[in-house]
Amino acid sequence: MHLINAKAIMMGFESMSRTEESMDTNILLESGTNELEILEFVVSGNYYGINVAKIREILTYHELTPIPNGHPNVEGAFSTRGETISIINLSRCLGMPECETDPKKDMFLLTNFNGLNTGFHVHGVMGIHRVNWSAIIKPDSMVNSASSSVATGIVDFDGKLVILLDFEKIVADITPEVGIDISQINHLKDRKKNYAPILYAEDSQLLSTMIYDGLTQAGYVNLIPTNNGLELWELLMKYKKEGTLEQNVSCIITDIEMPQMDGHRLLRMVRNDPVLKDIPVIIFSSLINDEMRRKGEALGANAQLSKNEFGEFIEKLDEILVEIEEEA
Repeated sequence: MHLINAKAIMMGFESMSRTEESMDTNILLESGTNELEILEFVVSGNYYGINVAKIREILTYHELTPIPNGHPNVEGAFSTRGETISIINLSRCLGMPECETDPKKDMFLLTNFNGLNTGFHVHGVMGIHRVNWSAIIKPDSMVNSASSSVATGIVDFDGKLVILLDFEKIVADITPEVGIDISQINHLKDRKKNYAPILYAEDSQLLSTMIYDGLTQAGYVNLIPTNNGLELWELLMKYKKEGTLEQNVSCIITDIEMPQMDGHRLLRMVRNDPVLKDIPVIIFSSLINDEMRRKGEALGANAQLSKNEFGEFIEKLDEILVEIEEEA
């Protein structure tokens, strides 16, 4: 683990502060290498991180227009390039006292996930680290309650612990409709049960339970949840060794962002295995943007859906399993 071009990055931020220009952080990684790039930033003197794939732009601090009767964690809004962006105050979200900060160092992280553009007010940006997902530690139950925590991982950068934040949960707590909405399939409650074995990888315990409940409501009752891509891959290897793949796997569903092994790496390994290569794989992730969609297509994903598209996700799963039945 190391900082990539840290000096150049920080010089870029200094230049941006002087010129009031935005900085595009869209750093491309080869698909399926199990690597990600983390933008390290500061909130109230503490160090946090976000996957660069979620970052659309970084802007210097701007004065905001307050939103009457808005959520207390929404600091205000501003307009950029003809678009109005709401800014979430991360100090408030994290329950930290709001202290005096230097507006010259404060930044807005403009993000895009689940089809939503959102901004986050932070107190400084440190730089970008390239790491392997295997280096990211999943917080244990002592520090990570599935229902309330906003920490998804911890990574050690030369003795400094940086906490990766669950930005999806932060936004969903403010605007619930942008997350998984099982109510989209209420009309499917009385469907005939489907016993096709489905493996899925989702590192968030809360989201994993919601996916399980949603699939069950849609009639799918042979579900095998795993916590990350590596766990799912090891299960595939077990079935392959036993010669029971056909009985145990009809379709794979995977998130992209996961510790140990991400969804793109999992997909790449499945497609490169002569025995597994024809198993349908659906990517179900908050990170379905144009760039990620291109990567998923190049790796051979059968479908890619955002987590706010639960109805469409079930429709696509139905379609894929019908095709399998027709080919059998």
